[in-house]
Amino acid sequence: MKYLIWIILILLIIVRYFTSRPVYNNADTVRITTTIYSDPIIYPTSQYVKIVGLKVYLPTFPEITYGDKIILEGVVNNGKLEKPKLISVAKNEGPLSGIRNKIISFYNNNLPQPISGLFAGVIFGSKGALTAEFWNATKIAGVAHVIVASGTNVTFVVSFLISLLTTLLPRKKAIPFVILGIVLYLFISGFEAPLIRAAIMSGIVFSAQELGRVVNSWRIFFLTILIMLLICPDWLIDMGFILSFASTMSIMLFQKKIDTWLIKVPNIIKKDLTTTLAAQIGVIPIMFLVFRQFSMWSVLVNVLVLWTIPFIMILGTIGGILGLIFPIIGKIILLIGYPLGWWFTTIVTIFS
Repeated sequence: MKYLIWIILILLIIVRYFTSRPVYNNADTVRITTTIYSDPIIYPTSQYVKIVGLKVYLPTFPEITYGDKIILEGVVNNGKLEKPKLISVAKNEGPLSGIRNKIISFYNNNLPQPISGLFAGVIFGSKGALTAEFWNATKIAGVAHVIVASGTNVTFVVSFLISLLTTLLPRKKAIPFVILGIVLYLFISGFEAPLIRAAIMSGIVFSAQELGRVVNSWRIFFLTILIMLLICPDWLIDMGFILSFASTMSIMLFQKKIDTWLIKVPNIIKKDLTTTLAAQIGVIPIMFLVFRQFSMWSVLVNVLVLWTIPFIMILGTIGGILGLIFPIIGKIILLIGYPLGWWFTTIVTIFS
C-alpha cells in the first residue's frame, strides 16, 4: 500500500503526457494563444522563446516579456515554428510584474551592461535583460545556471525570510509566511522549472515541519519530480527541468564525499568548490550529450564567482526596491554592488 500513491502518480503522468501534448505535423499552419511564463532570450536580430513545445524566433520588436499574453501564427517544421507572425501582445499589467519591470529598468538606468543584466538575471532570472554576447559568454564559461532562474534564488529567499521572520515570530508561525513569500517570488520572477522545483521541495519540507513530520530528502526529491510532471508533462523534455534535477541529485549523492576529500581546502572556498564539483558530475555528461560541449574551466570559474551571488542578491534587491521610492539611495546601494558585478563579468569574459 505504501507504494500505491507512487504508482498512481506515475500512471497519471503517463496518461497526462500522451493526452495533453498537442500533435503537430510538419507543414501545419497553427495559431497559438498563450501566456509567456519566462523571459525570452534576446539576440541581436530576434528573441527566442519556447511555446507549447515549439521553438519560436520572433523579431526583436515588439518585445515580449514574462506575463504577456500573446497570439501568434506560423508553420510547424521539426519542432520549430517557421515564419512566426505575432498577431497581438497583451501586456501584463499586474502589480507584481509591474514592480519587477520597474526594478529591472532601474538597474538598466543606473548600471552599465552587462552588469545591469547580471543583476536582473541573478535576482529575477530575467534572460531578457542579458545581452546576447554576455549570455553566450556565460554558457561557454559554464556559469549560465547562476544568472538565470535557479534553485539558488529560492534558497536565498527562504534563508532570508526564515532569518527575518524567526526574529519576530516562533518558527512554527513563521513557516506559513515563508511559504507565502516563496509563492510571491515565483509570481515576480516567473515560473521556470528550476524555481518551481526548489519552491515545491521547500514547501514540502516546511509543511512537514508544520505538521511535525520527519522528512526524507530522497522521498521529497522524487515526489517533487512527479508533482511537476503531473502539472506539466512537457517538462520531461525541458533542459531546465532536467539539469535542475540532475544537479540536485548529484549534490545529494556526492557533496558529502567530496567534502571529506577536500578537508584541507580553506573554508572560504570549500563550500562553493564542493557544491560545484558535485553538481558538475551530474550536469557535464548531459551538457556534452545534448550540446556537444562543456567548459573545462567551469569548476574554477564557479569558484571564482559564486561567492559574489549572495551579495549581489542582497544589494540588488535592497537597491532596486529602495530605488523605486528613493532613487538616489537605491543608486548608491547599486554602486556599492558594482565592483561585485564587475568582478563576475570580467571573470566570465576572460574564461569565455
